[in-house]
Amino acid sequence: MVKQTAGRDALGTFAPKFAELNDDVLFGQVWSREEALSLRDRSVVTVVALMAQGLVDSSFQYHLETARKNGVTAGEMAEILTHAAFYAGWPKAWAAFRMAKEVYENQH
Repeated sequence: MVKQTAGRDALGTFAPKFAELNDDVLFGQVWSREEALSLRDRSVVTVVALMAQGLVDSSFQYHLETARKNGVTAGEMAEILTHAAFYAGWPKAWAAFRMAKEVYENQH
């Protein structure tokens, strides 16, 4: 398990409890439950949830990169976003595709 420090790095002194929950609970306890749901599947769920909210910001990019690292191929991501477009919204899918294309084309 990788120790997450993004919350503490960004908000540690300003919002220490939020940083703790982000790093220790969300990324520590929830993401580490691989016996219940694989990292790959968690990545897919997270990408779709963020896309459905229209959150195609740096956190979305991070989770696309994480999905790629967790084994989601470019073809699978294209299919995931296409499927989700019908439930989450076409304009949101366009925005998600723009970022996903960039992440998967720059996978070196």
